[in-house]
Amino acid sequence: MQSVDRAVSVLEILARHGEAGVTEIADELDVHKSTAFRLLGVLENRGLVGQASDRGKYFLGAGVLRLAGAAAVRLDVSQEGVPVCREAADELGETVNIAVLDDDAAVNVMQARGTASVTAQNWLGRRTPLHATSSGKVLLAHMPPALREGFLARPLHRFTERTVTGAALLRTELDSVVERGYALTTDELELGLAAAAAPIRAHDGKVIAAISVSGPVYRLGPERLPVVAKRMAAAGEELSRRMGYGF
Repeated sequence: MQSVDRAVSVLEILARHGEAGVTEIADELDVHKSTAFRLLGVLENRGLVGQASDRGKYFLGAGVLRLAGAAAVRLDVSQEGVPVCREAADELGETVNIAVLDDDAAVNVMQARGTASVTAQNWLGRRTPLHATSSGKVLLAHMPPALREGFLARPLHRFTERTVTGAALLRTELDSVVERGYALTTDELELGLAAAAAPIRAHDGKVIAAISVSGPVYRLGPERLPVVAKRMAAAGEELSRRMGYGF
């Protein structure tokens, strides 16, 4: 019973502080660091805590949602996405964003810039069209069918000669997005801009956001873009796990 009590205390400490290291937790529990480390290891294996690899700090994991069920408050995708976006941006050297659906647009709520995108434009807070962006296409592809068809029935703005505005062609593309797990765009919103995005799911499997990478076509050309798209799919899966999906 003492171990159970200590494990619950660890969760309460992390809930109170947001994140804490082994030493801090051991001090609050009044136990040796090795005991605290073992407790954290068990909790981490069950998905109840996670560890920030760059700082060694522990935080509450998405497994808490599994225990709390549908009544739990959903973890904030923009906060949970910080380490995932930062890692992907550092690895790819490009700008990585998280976007959520906002009526008939996608709005970017989190952004991390890679080394190659220092002078890139700021997408944070921007509303972008669903049919002409990779994140938008992911969100559109996973809309309830009635809502998606309602959107496709509207006249769609053509931003460039590459923008897909025909309902039949766009519908086929959205089906492909669902099937392969990511969306691609090149020259559709702006000439010279390419992007790839993948879905982020909540604990119940519903797509609640999209994670994307974007950059100039000369860096994200036909050969590299599908490669970074698969990296985004992996990032989306990781963030979905953080949100409680799969537990």
